[in-house]
Amino acid sequence: MTADSPPAPTPASSGLPTLRVLIAAPRGFCAGVERAIHIVELALKKFGSPVYVRHEIVHNKFVVDTLKAQGAVFVKELDEVPDGAQVIFSAHGVPKAIPATAEARGLDWLDATCPLVSKVHRQAERMVEQGRHILFVGHAGHPEVIGTFGQVPAGAMSLIETVADAEAVKPPSETLGFLTQTTLSVDDTADIVATLQRRFPQIQGPKGEDICYATSNRQTAVKAIARSCQLVLVIGAENSSNSQRLREVAAREGARAHLIQRASLIDWSWFAGVETLGLTAGASAPEVLVQEVLDALKARYDVTIEEVTTATEEVVFKLPRSLAA
Repeated sequence: MTADSPPAPTPASSGLPTLRVLIAAPRGFCAGVERAIHIVELALKKFGSPVYVRHEIVHNKFVVDTLKAQGAVFVKELDEVPDGAQVIFSAHGVPKAIPATAEARGLDWLDATCPLVSKVHRQAERMVEQGRHILFVGHAGHPEVIGTFGQVPAGAMSLIETVADAEAVKPPSETLGFLTQTTLSVDDTADIVATLQRRFPQIQGPKGEDICYATSNRQTAVKAIARSCQLVLVIGAENSSNSQRLREVAAREGARAHLIQRASLIDWSWFAGVETLGLTAGASAPEVLVQEVLDALKARYDVTIEEVTTATEEVVFKLPRSLAA
């Protein structure tokens, strides 16, 4: 070492390289996800196995596999559900035609739709009743978007995915309303809504924010840690909208950001040059997966953990009456 060389880092007492980990709070399960999972678990206890679930109850493979092990059977469509069976609709919501079809077949069904998604459904119905054409901000093909479009007559809504869409849309009516998917980027959505309001000053928005409290809180928490991190890991599924948005938020704050389903999928080459790691989890990811990642980190690093809390969540949603104790 020359006189001009920086001092070598002091090795940790364990002999492992050191790593500072900032964990975002809130993270992981939201009230809507907890309710949906609990509905499946209670239905299995009450009705026995199998209980059928249309689509993933929430977008997380670990959760789905855990429920499968308890006797839940996941299907894509109702025609896969045998007559007389119990079926549950996922947290993302379904078009009105789905429960109508279930009733026509005589199936017993439970609706695990997140109450905040159901609120958007009711808002859509009211806007259409008022004669408004709805400009709906969301991602094409997402189950929540499909379910919301299925609450109103065909042609009553137009999908807006980007600011460019908001600039280009030519709605069929001057009487307009807008609504949004609950799991969007807060910042991106604000830009899109501002564009719509500039172009259509008389457009009516929802009475309250459609982006759910959990999505907003988790994005704020990621912003609070990402600027101090070289790398941020978001635990969540590829098809989880809110998890993808967390990854995007972290990247915008200047960190390298990756989405992983669980610890076994970490690429350790990502950690080259990393002194501070940020860690969070999407609203469908259980805390056990956060602990799994921490355990994997501790096997390779001398880890110092700091939890950064930006909000406290105490929201609880009621269960369907038929399952409530």
